Amino acid sequence: QVQLVESGGGSVQVGGSLTLSCSASATGSPFSTNIIGWHRRTRGNERELIATVSRPGTIRYGDSVQGRFTISRDGPRDGPRNTVTLQMTDLTEEDTGVYYCTSSRFSTDEPYWGQGTQVTVFS
Repeated sequence: QVQLVESGGGSVQVGGSLTLSCSASATGSPFSTNIIGWHRRTRGNERELIATVSRPGTIRYGDSVQGRFTISRDGPRDGPRNTVTLQMTDLTEEDTGVYYCTSSRFSTDEPYWGQGTQVTVFS
């Protein structure tokens, strides 16, 4: 069982910063948190990559956030519990949306999804 608990989010002006955190745990399926990160859903319900980080430390960023967002992972590398933090800077209105913490074993898997946290950027 995978549990993803998000915190952070909120409203901020254009150019501001926000930090999201996700506490991830896996009981009975530790490999399900090999890759933890953040995604959004597009209008067409497609999965949009924000950022992910794997247990060995491989990081991927979506094109729209490259250079502005930083993801990091804390906790034992092979442990069942990890915390992933997403630092978002230089925010734009296009960053507005619901951000979901996700986890999976492989990057090609359909991930587990958290409840989501709202990020609103206003001018």
